[in-house]
This record gives sequence, structure tokens and C-alpha cells, in this order.
Amino acid sequence: MTQINLRPVTEANFRQVQLLSGTLKDGQDRFVASNIFSLAEAYVSESAWPRAICDGDTPVGFLMLQDEPEKPEYFLWRFMIGGEFQGRGYGRAAIERLVEHVRQRPGATQLLTSCVQGEGGPEGFYRSLGFVPNGQMYDEELGLVMEISPATQTK
Repeated sequence: MTQINLRPVTEANFRQVQLLSGTLKDGQDRFVASNIFSLAEAYVSESAWPRAICDGDTPVGFLMLQDEPEKPEYFLWRFMIGGEFQGRGYGRAAIERLVEHVRQRPGATQLLTSCVQGEGGPEGFYRSLGFVPNGQMYDEELGLVMEISPATQTK
């Protein structure tokens, strides 16, 4: 694993990002929408911030943040790592980069997400990163929250 970065989805990497959905391991597709569907949603949403998760120049995953600067919470709307790239630390590194980004956003205090619960689901991964249940359900997904301290503060 080299340097993980979050890059805009462009004409140059669009196909690679789109194809990552087809690499998910058996049954994982029930936990996340396809990247092509997510990119279509991003196209019609003013608050979507879609990014290719890249190792150098190679897309290894995809995430999409709901970015509404007038609110203190930012929502990790979509997140996936391609099947052949799982288990290598890419997911953790991508969330760390996302947290760095959110800390720079106006008034950010929380990073929210939601996940389908069940065997093989991402809940344990999110909890290992510091997300905790927030008492909310989004459709049928468990709501999770991570408190974010602004970049100007030190721990």
C-alpha cells in the first residue's frame, strides 16, 4: 500500500471505479449500492462529494460524503473497497483521509454513517474506527456517529 488519497471521479478513472462494484465478495453487494448508482445520485445531488479511493493512481474503492456546510454533521453516504483490495488496510486509511477532510469543513463536529446489520456487514469495521450507534435508524440501516474535533483543536 502506497499513499492512499481521495480523488475526484473523472473521465480517466470512471470505468475503474464503476467496475469495482463487481469485485465485491459473495453477498457483500447487499450492504452497499453499486458505484454506478451512487455516481448517478451524485450527479443529481448538490451535496454529494464522490471520491475514488486510490492507492497511487489505482482506484481501490469509492466513497461519497454528503457535504452540507451549513450543518455540523457530515454523512458518509457510500463506502466500499473492491474485493481484491480488502484486508490490506485501505478501508481504514480511506476513513482516516475522510476524517482529515471533514475536520477542515466549516463547523464540522460529527461524521455520521449508516450500515445494514448482519453477518459479513461493516458494523464491526466502523466500530473499530470509533463510530458508535447514535440511536437513529436510516430506513433499515443502523445509524453510527464519530465525534470530530475541528482541525484547529488539539487532543
